[in-house]
Amino acid sequence: MAASRKPYDPAEAIEPHVLAKLDAEFVTRWTELMNSIPDPTHEVTIEEIRADPKVLAPPCALDTKGRPRTAENEVTSEDGAKIPVRVYYPDESKHGPGPYPVHLNFHGGGFVLGNLSTESTLCLSMCEGAGVVVVDVNYRHCPETVWGKCFQDAWAALKWVQKEAGTLNARADSISLGGISAGGHISIVLQHLARDAGIPLKLVMATVPPSVDGLFYKYYTDSPYPSFHEFYRGPILAFARIKWFGNLAVSEDKKDELKKMWPEWWFAPLRAPDFKGLCPTLVRTAECDPLRDEGEAYAMKLVAGGNKVSMKRYLGAPHTFMYMDFMKQKQQYDLDSIDALKEAHGIE
Repeated sequence: MAASRKPYDPAEAIEPHVLAKLDAEFVTRWTELMNSIPDPTHEVTIEEIRADPKVLAPPCALDTKGRPRTAENEVTSEDGAKIPVRVYYPDESKHGPGPYPVHLNFHGGGFVLGNLSTESTLCLSMCEGAGVVVVDVNYRHCPETVWGKCFQDAWAALKWVQKEAGTLNARADSISLGGISAGGHISIVLQHLARDAGIPLKLVMATVPPSVDGLFYKYYTDSPYPSFHEFYRGPILAFARIKWFGNLAVSEDKKDELKKMWPEWWFAPLRAPDFKGLCPTLVRTAECDPLRDEGEAYAMKLVAGGNKVSMKRYLGAPHTFMYMDFMKQKQQYDLDSIDALKEAHGIE
């Protein structure tokens, strides 16, 4: 703990109405963490993070490169950039020889953070639990790459999986995709692009997805959603951290230029022009997350469009609870992912 900082006290740092809702085990672990690190996330520079990505790696992060039943590949994006992907294969002794259904994963990290280690344990869980090939995609991040390229990278990965399914021992007729936070945002944009391109998807799993253009907010009161107001000072994803991501991804001086580059609804999928004919969707939110209400609003827009939708809110949970092995909500989350994939892909 830095000498200049007084000990972190959740009773002082977290507003009473938020503290009353948060899972008690999370509060204990969060307090331990805050008393062991020198700076909050939004006070760490991007240069420090790039020099040592482990500085802000989630507790579930694991380097799985070279593990049995994994393979490294590259996908060529629209502008020729090479996008690393890691492919996870089921154990043949448990799930048969294949070909297997395939699921694409897009990690979270505010469009700024993340790599192929960020959600590796989640990918392993889905692969072995459901018996599907999992393709984890390390799309490009801001500020090194202009915001919006991530969608092109993700789209290229989806097209690559469809084209190379035979080589991957995967089924081109049984594809799903999903992601957490920024990865959830990417997933729901791809959901619309796939529908428009005639690419059938079995399922999209969007977890704690931002569905409006909150990265552009100057003040937390710019959001129309009650959860954004209620939890703007909460742990994990306080508004100060959202602003940190926003300044790196869509800074004020780039705002007008970015809005000319991409469709408006890419910034805010909730405002996509057509919600009819979309694939089945599982939207999952966290009770103590400022993004909760906009994620649930996206789910309700899907319902209004006549689509098959499941929605689940994890009580007592903060934004990225699924990265925390000590939380019972995380254990349930993993089981829910496996069950959803099995149902969507028709796996017994």
